[in-house]
Amino acid sequence: MKILVILPIILPLLTASICLVTNKMPRLQWFFVWFGNIAYFLVALKFLWNTYHGNYYSVQIGNWQAPFGITIVIDLFSSIMLVITSLLVFCSFLYTRSMTSREEFRLGYLSLTFFLMMGVSGAFTTGDLFNLYVWFEVMLMSSFVLMSFGGEQRQLEGSIKYVILNLMSSAIFLASTGILYGMVGTMNLADLSIKLSMIEQQYPKLIVSSLLLVAFGIKAGLFPLYFWLPASYHTPPPGISALFSGLLTKVGIYSIIRTFTLFYREIDTPTQNTLLIIASLTMLIGVLGAVSQNEIRRILSFHIISQIGYMLMGLALWTTLGVAGAIYFIVHNIVAKSNLFFISGIINEKTGSYHLKSQGNLYKELPMLSACFLCSALSLAGLPPLSGFVGKLALIIAGIHAGAYITVFISILVSFLTLFSMTKIWIYTFWGTSNYKKEISTEPEKNLFFAYSAVIILALLTVLLGVFGETFIDISEKSAQSLLQPLTYIEKVMEY
Repeated sequence: MKILVILPIILPLLTASICLVTNKMPRLQWFFVWFGNIAYFLVALKFLWNTYHGNYYSVQIGNWQAPFGITIVIDLFSSIMLVITSLLVFCSFLYTRSMTSREEFRLGYLSLTFFLMMGVSGAFTTGDLFNLYVWFEVMLMSSFVLMSFGGEQRQLEGSIKYVILNLMSSAIFLASTGILYGMVGTMNLADLSIKLSMIEQQYPKLIVSSLLLVAFGIKAGLFPLYFWLPASYHTPPPGISALFSGLLTKVGIYSIIRTFTLFYREIDTPTQNTLLIIASLTMLIGVLGAVSQNEIRRILSFHIISQIGYMLMGLALWTTLGVAGAIYFIVHNIVAKSNLFFISGIINEKTGSYHLKSQGNLYKELPMLSACFLCSALSLAGLPPLSGFVGKLALIIAGIHAGAYITVFISILVSFLTLFSMTKIWIYTFWGTSNYKKEISTEPEKNLFFAYSAVIILALLTVLLGVFGETFIDISEKSAQSLLQPLTYIEKVMEY
């Protein structure tokens, strides 16, 4: 089974390479796209099953003994992220099959998406802090090209903002790894956990953790480091925006959860209060930005920020239920938010605009799309019996038990404001009078069958995550227990 540990990285790499070779043979290319994605999903599902039953998988590349080799580790948290990554990428390919032109496919869209998937998988499975930096750079290279796909001025402007801020994040991340290596002489996460616990002075650890929080916070979109995100995520095609909102910011919050639970065996009160304040401000500022917008993708971009605040809130509570709520919320948000970006693309295809006041009356024309929008939008707001309700309920209960009443109050307030912004989209776009005058195009009308298939799959998944919420919370709680008690993780890595 250990040889399979590298498959989540190797499969996207091989598929991306094959897509480049078969670029002029679209049918063969799509065969390998589906084959590679389904194979990845089956491997991830196998890991999820085994890690749920208490297994850990660790391999040292080059057969070097830990902590000297490049370590790949898969635990339950990693497995959850790999499964949801494969599902999102699958739906993304379905969507882009309808919405992306042949010319864009020839420019390497499929290959770039698989290279991005490889970087994300590497970040989710690496057991080495420096290699986490390397995988961040792999993601940055792929995402920068994808964000500028189409070559429009606003896309290039958004791409420049995106890459500059992410390069700053990478520089801070690299500096923090250098400081850590100077302190303890290792980059292996499990070994770092052991050696940092032996350091009695808190100031060096505080400085490093602050630098890591800034580096990962930029990538995740935390307050006050979020401003690049709404300025860039609304510029690429909606299929790419959905992929970015679903995966890239989640890699940032994943890294915060992974490193903090390994580096802090017990969180101190000042650090916990700081995280709670940042989480509260991230939720509040994000939703206020969303409420003030009248363009659907800008609304959704600001909601990426507010939803990240809920995930950080779960970590800051530092309880099993709190961290479990954060993990569940990551999965829920990937599904619901990505689907809303997909739906925005179909709305634009129908009306020719993303602006709310240029749309209207789509409820009668597109009842299936309207139902899927309601599922995802109401889930984002946290209404039962959808997935967002389960995640927010878990976080609220954990917050009350931990005595974080102000943060709990803010999270409830943000839910109401989220509902308000989603209602605004519904009223203008689906209920309002038809205001759109789509320009006449000489190009043939797109067949949206595959795009609708992706939207329906994610909408159904949102419902299933809510209806069977107890089962998924149970999985998340097992993952949270292993994160908050990382001795088994450390032993499995270091015993190699």
